[in-house]
Amino acid sequence: MTTLTTPQDFTLTDAERALLPTPEEAAGYAEHGWYLSRRLFSDEELDTLQDATEKYYEGHRDRTLPVRPPNLAAWEPADGDVQRHNDYVHYESDAIAAILRKPLLGAVAAVLAEAEEVRIWQSTLIYKPPVPEEPSNQVPWHFDRHYWGTCSSERMLTAFIPFHDCGEENGTITMVDGSHHWKELPTGEDSSRHFAQRDRSELEQLLADNARYNGQEVRKVPVVIPRGHVSFHHCRTYHGSGANRAPEPRRAVSLHLQDAGNHYRRHTRPDGSAVAYNHDVVVRRTPADLPDYADPEICPTLWRGAV
Repeated sequence: MTTLTTPQDFTLTDAERALLPTPEEAAGYAEHGWYLSRRLFSDEELDTLQDATEKYYEGHRDRTLPVRPPNLAAWEPADGDVQRHNDYVHYESDAIAAILRKPLLGAVAAVLAEAEEVRIWQSTLIYKPPVPEEPSNQVPWHFDRHYWGTCSSERMLTAFIPFHDCGEENGTITMVDGSHHWKELPTGEDSSRHFAQRDRSELEQLLADNARYNGQEVRKVPVVIPRGHVSFHHCRTYHGSGANRAPEPRRAVSLHLQDAGNHYRRHTRPDGSAVAYNHDVVVRRTPADLPDYADPEICPTLWRGAV
């Protein structure tokens, strides 16, 4: 077992270095806003991760958050057979953290983000039950940067890590190709509202309007992810997912990542009120009494060094 304060070994074997994105693939990520990796996790690692998440669902915690933030995704058995979202699993479970903090994963992210240091921003454990008609199983179009208004960085990205082969039947993640280049539509509304709190048709229309505003077409690309491979996407890439039509649940972790330059910045809604992220009441404070997004307990470093 590891803890988040355990010193990380930021080294790769020659075999692992061969799995990093090539310069051409990194350029493809910069152009398209997403990237499908080579195989980064073994069957044994993913079996271990799934076992750890089963124990998590059963109630095992190595630690709990010091403060419960206001918008925490925290599925419990009483919530029923809906899509499960559980945040901060990398903090609450040492066994989950031990797999997610694999240096190779951080090194791939560092290449894509053109960063020499990558920290965890957030982790969300996701479980889509095999119930195609369940409304929560469909994730509307959104991009992550909408919800990270207090972040200063534009290089943040997300690693989507399924525990099994993941295709269209499972409701795999689907990217809107190149949408990270789009200028944001000036709607005049509070864009920080989470997609779960918004109507699906509203977000579908918002995507179409945004594409039209940028003079672009909406090119939807379902990412077929073989087991052990990982899909990465830029923080401004529109994405979503459909229903799980497979006979088994779709299991995955969305691991959101930040470069070392990311820090808290005050961000306001159109009415002048301040936007807050859950971290703001959880992480330690800086000397200026601001949320510290480099808090090693909540946002541990995943990779440091040249790649």
